[in-house]
Amino acid sequence: MKRKPPPSPFEAQREAAKRAALNALKRARRSAEKAGVSLSEWEGEFLDSVGERVKTYGRAFGDPEKGAPGQALSSMQGRKLKEITKKANGEEPKPRWGRRKPPPASDP
Repeated sequence: MKRKPPPSPFEAQREAAKRAALNALKRARRSAEKAGVSLSEWEGEFLDSVGERVKTYGRAFGDPEKGAPGQALSSMQGRKLKEITKKANGEEPKPRWGRRKPPPASDP
């Protein structure tokens, strides 16, 4: 019986990134359910579709310019996952560019 050669370090790194991404997606959904926070339709669909693509292809993006070669999620997917996780944990989302705070009301 022939044995398979051991995986290369790059393949091991890719599998680790795949497992880490899937675990992060599961944690985000689980923490939202546990906290009773309802995710929007878009957020639920995002978690499902990204999870399926990572399971099928090993990563959730096709364009190599959108993320590092050994990563399973692109930079924007990672950012959105962090936002969903913060929402699930009850934290206030950080204001993004282009969203200004209203000027403070001054009482004369």
